[in-house]
Amino acid sequence: MQQQTLEKRVGILESKMESLEGLPDRVAGLELQVSQFRAEVRVEFSATRTELRQEMRTLNGETRVEMRALNDETRVEMRALNDETRVEMRALNDETRVEMRALNEATRADMHALNDETRVEMRTLNEATRAEMRTLNEGTCSQMRALHEDVIDRLKLLNEHPGRERATGQA
Repeated sequence: MQQQTLEKRVGILESKMESLEGLPDRVAGLELQVSQFRAEVRVEFSATRTELRQEMRTLNGETRVEMRALNDETRVEMRALNDETRVEMRALNDETRVEMRALNEATRADMHALNDETRVEMRTLNEATRAEMRTLNEGTCSQMRALHEDVIDRLKLLNEHPGRERATGQA
């Protein structure tokens, strides 16, 4: 590289310095612009936050209103379904009671029929038992008459032959 003369070098430095002399004013201007920009951004962000908060409050309020409406609708629907269920339960209960009464009456009728059958059977068995008892009693009475007549006949024989020893085991 060629060595430049001192004058030329000083001239270059002076021209560079002259261009740098305006730099602090430019930096100060930029600093002011940045400061203004920051202030504007801060204001805008603050406004945006305020708007968002307001919008969120509005949406929150709308959501709460909608939730209450849905809750009220659900409650009304639940009450209607509950009433329907109660009506159905009462109807089923009444049907069950009617059916139970019918079954109870049928059971009672069966019991009366079986009771009547049992009574008829008992009377038949009672009559058969009485008839058998009469027959056995008549047989017993006949045997007792025969034994009685036999005893009387033997006593007559003993009275007719008084000297004869009795066969009681006495000698």
